[in-house]
Amino acid sequence: MKKNNTVILVECALMIAMSTVLSMFKIFELGNGGAVTCASMVPLVLVSYRHGLKWGITTAFAHSLLQMIIKFDAPPANTFWAFLGVILLDYVIAFTVLGTASFFGGKIKNRSVSVAVGSVAVTFIRFMCSFLSGILIWEDYAPKDMPVWLYSLTYNGSYMLPEMIITAVVSVILIRVLDRIDNRAVRKVS
Repeated sequence: MKKNNTVILVECALMIAMSTVLSMFKIFELGNGGAVTCASMVPLVLVSYRHGLKWGITTAFAHSLLQMIIKFDAPPANTFWAFLGVILLDYVIAFTVLGTASFFGGKIKNRSVSVAVGSVAVTFIRFMCSFLSGILIWEDYAPKDMPVWLYSLTYNGSYMLPEMIITAVVSVILIRVLDRIDNRAVRKVS
């Protein structure tokens, strides 16, 4: 059963809303930004697997702009380039990449393994965005006796590793449920 674009658009809008609301429910939050949420990245990963890269990237990009509007934290940026770096690394690239999950797991035949691999890949890329941002822009927050790269690695890893595990596990569970629902709908139409 092929869904029309209006149905997909509505589903994507709902996924943006779900992701935004879930990002507000935090399991724990660090003092200078970053938190482990109640699976807030999962809706964006699911869009990528259910509707492909075009819809996944577009939905995740729209979500990135919404996150920037809601949570923007002015950086200790003394230059335009540092400010642009925050916008790109902490918001636009970091969240938009979540819509590419199906690209990373797409060649794997087993759907659950594919979703797990895609989820881990995109959350790792999101971690790398935060890691680079920590080194390039937020370096003033590192303790004086610690190398900036190590501070960024431990700080960002402390919330992104649990977030990665939560995203992968919940995405695998939910894609199974959604696939069953879709299969039942197809059988009823047939």
